[in-house]
Amino acid sequence: MEPTQSSSCGDGATLIGETSYPLKVTEDIWFGCCSCTYVTRDQREIVSHLSAHGDEQSKCQHPLMPGSEFQVLCNTRKHKSEKPYKCKLCPQTFAYNSLLTHHNRTHTGEKPFKCMQCPKTFTQSRSLIYHNQAHTSEKPFKCKLCPKEFACDSLLNYHIHLHTAEKPFKCKQCPKTFAKSSKLIYHNQMHTGEKLFKCNQCFKAFARNSQLTEHNRKHTGEKPFKCMQCPQAFSYNSSLRRHNRTHTGDNLFKCKRCALTFAESSKLIYHNQTHKGEKPFECKQCFKAFARNSQLTEHNRKHTGEKPFKCTQCPQAFSSNSSLQRHNRKHTGEKPFKCEQCPQAFSRNSLQSHSQMHTGEKPFKCKLCPLAFSHDSSLRRHNRTHTGEKPFKCKQCPQ
Repeated sequence: MEPTQSSSCGDGATLIGETSYPLKVTEDIWFGCCSCTYVTRDQREIVSHLSAHGDEQSKCQHPLMPGSEFQVLCNTRKHKSEKPYKCKLCPQTFAYNSLLTHHNRTHTGEKPFKCMQCPKTFTQSRSLIYHNQAHTSEKPFKCKLCPKEFACDSLLNYHIHLHTAEKPFKCKQCPKTFAKSSKLIYHNQMHTGEKLFKCNQCFKAFARNSQLTEHNRKHTGEKPFKCMQCPQAFSYNSSLRRHNRTHTGDNLFKCKRCALTFAESSKLIYHNQTHKGEKPFECKQCFKAFARNSQLTEHNRKHTGEKPFKCTQCPQAFSSNSSLQRHNRKHTGEKPFKCEQCPQAFSRNSLQSHSQMHTGEKPFKCKLCPLAFSHDSSLRRHNRTHTGEKPFKCKQCPQ
């Protein structure tokens, strides 16, 4: 690609001294920093990187043209697969120091690129550039499987995995798989037990700095993620995303065996275990079994009496966060899920139960008799008529 001499920028171009180049990622041209060893194919990244050195360096940006000493080194490494830069915390190696620098942030949790319009931070300048499009509402990447649009191609690719359920990144130590390589890196820290980031207030330790930052909000009560459609605010961006679906009614993941739909693929995976009857997690005190480890953890609190989730508006406390969230709606009066067939509004689970009154649908069938039920809880109660189980004991007499 030949540079063109120019005194002003054309479409999609920026000035480099007196020379303009298209702002894009190239295969043949590398852009290098005059002040340090940083190199990249992405001209947007070198513009951002140079600004970190200050205005004096912003004019020294130049492409490393084919045939230059560094370009020969780049091509040599590309063909030989040479990766001289080794991570000290895991076995990964890299061809360039800049790639190692980016990778190290997955271990340290460092996110030096801060958004000026919201609390989000990023490990790479490119991610911040893409994120800024969320504020401008520019979403050029469209999903072919649903109406969703995204600010960058990496978000679209990750979203497509939700449709296909494809998880190409496999853990070598357990059967778990992941849609993103970064999630696999974080997961591997569970196996190594590495927890470098400690809370100063309760001495809990975390594998990532971002986890510690999120945890600290439990102590401070900070809720930086605000809903644009109602007064609610949240400590975590993931909580805000889940909440936003209460406004949009966006449930992408449908169960193939019953009428239930879910906003997250993980919830559908857990739900499918109720159909399979798979319950690998067993309580050591009463031998009850559960489909999920989190369910066992919540169940164990019935034995210990532990109630770590406290209401900030009244003295009540709960054994699970979901119970606290349901309780909070009594204070707020919030009923975010509206029935499409009548004027009533409900919590999510109550709406699903209510909707079956309109359809007459009874997806939960007894394996021992012809009866069927609208709700899973009704089927469980019914099953006791077959098993003779009486789990509720009187505290004042043996009955």
